[in-house]
Amino acid sequence: MAEEGTKEAKVGGQDAGYLFEFKPEGVFLTVYPTAESTILYELSDMRQILHDYGVNDYDILTLAKTVRTADGVPVRLSEHYTAPAEQDLADIDAGHTPRKKAPEEATDYAGMSIDVSPDKLTVTVRFDIMKGTRVPTPKMIKAALKDKGITYGISDSAIEKGSKSLEPFVAAKGTAPVPGKDAFIDKKYDLSHKGKPKMVDYDRVDYKDMNLFVLAHAGQLLAVRVPQTQGQQGTNVFGKAIPTKNGRPIPLTAGKNTEIREDDKLYAKIDGQIVEEGKRIDIDPHLKISGDVGVGTGNIDFVGSVEISGGVEAGFIVKASGDIQVAGGVAGAEIEGRNVFVSGGITGQGRGKITAHEDVRAAFVENGLIEASRDIYVSDVVLHSTLKAGRKVIVEGGRGLVTGGYLAAGEEIRAKSVGNQAFVATRLVVGVNPALQQKYQKACREFKEDKQRLQQITNVLNTFSKIDISLLPPNRVDQINALTRSQFPLAGKIKRTEAELKKMQDELSKMEGGKIRISDILYPGVSVTVNSIMRNFQSEVRGCTLYVDDEDEVTIGPY
Repeated sequence: MAEEGTKEAKVGGQDAGYLFEFKPEGVFLTVYPTAESTILYELSDMRQILHDYGVNDYDILTLAKTVRTADGVPVRLSEHYTAPAEQDLADIDAGHTPRKKAPEEATDYAGMSIDVSPDKLTVTVRFDIMKGTRVPTPKMIKAALKDKGITYGISDSAIEKGSKSLEPFVAAKGTAPVPGKDAFIDKKYDLSHKGKPKMVDYDRVDYKDMNLFVLAHAGQLLAVRVPQTQGQQGTNVFGKAIPTKNGRPIPLTAGKNTEIREDDKLYAKIDGQIVEEGKRIDIDPHLKISGDVGVGTGNIDFVGSVEISGGVEAGFIVKASGDIQVAGGVAGAEIEGRNVFVSGGITGQGRGKITAHEDVRAAFVENGLIEASRDIYVSDVVLHSTLKAGRKVIVEGGRGLVTGGYLAAGEEIRAKSVGNQAFVATRLVVGVNPALQQKYQKACREFKEDKQRLQQITNVLNTFSKIDISLLPPNRVDQINALTRSQFPLAGKIKRTEAELKKMQDELSKMEGGKIRISDILYPGVSVTVNSIMRNFQSEVRGCTLYVDDEDEVTIGPY
């Protein structure tokens, strides 16, 4: 009798063709290889030995594989072993000798089950070793599939591989249906950054550029409609079609100031900001800013017109290709547009500038700088400011007072009062378009510099013409060639500038009949220039019109 938990036992041996080893660290089985190709032992006998030795917790699949493989390698069937109490292991061993299968029994195959997935797209073959340990042949597996009515997606390679193991395997796969893709609008712009400061570096942002809008230009492609696609039907493992859905269409709608071309492309008809209204894409040539232009909005640079319900804070910039309307005041800011209308006052604070390609209108101007290609209208006062207009400067509403500074206009300056009782220096100039005069002076400077440059090039080339350039180093030859090429476009530029200067001279010479009209008081200390003729006033003049008479003198006439 063996002591419980201490005895090791063996059943069989190499001569028997198998060996069970019962050890405290586990139960091991070795089945030795033979010349026979069939399984030689009954699985039930092997299980009986394990049962008699008190081993019930083991993997039956591992046992079956070991018997079938017969490769002479010990295989652990159980993790631990405790010998039965008061049991003579030798008697047990003597009473059990697994019998070999008869040749007709060696064809026992494991049972098969054919599992079809709920979507009928996958077929899994499983084996039941309780009915046998031999793996069915590929032919048997295919026959079982046929009996189930499975005809589509059968994989010969998967069946061939699966017939070499008792592991479950996928024998057939259907084709899943592919639904069509819905049509969609491919937008060629990005609105996701609106209202966020612009990145100027990897770790810095510009809070004066808040991306309040996304601009589009006339003719710009805004969006493309990508059409829907047709779905592809599937086939299940029984050969039945699986229906699918086609993609859904989506309309491409032209919004305000946009047009559809080629049936599926949307273009902007005008310049302006891109605005999405539901599924519609509009181009709005008008930008509305609620409140002030400042740190909350950043600078504004818009293609179209801009309407600001508040004011413009110091240090900020508003530019627009259209009109700019400011309900509040402008303090030390830069504004540039076609027309600039400021309902409040303009305070320059020693910086900032108002520029209009046509007119400027404001309630008052203090320490400001304004330039307009046409007219400037101020409804109350102009204090210590510089105003330049291509045609007229009008200061007649309210007090209509101009005190200090410099006012220039191509045709006329009108005000109620100019200067003050303290004789503050105030200068008025008419008869010369300031913008045209400035452009003329700039062109004159460039013309002179270009002529000097061309003369220098000519002198250098004349010098080198007396030298055999083949004797010069390559870099010097390259310099000569570059100078030769540069003289022709420079000479062309000089010729064009000369023509522009003549045209501007003609325009400046036509500026005659400039007038200054003061409806109330012209104070001492005021200096006026009419058609390039200057006159300083040392005494007060009331209700007058200043013009140049036939003797080329500034004359005081009635208002």
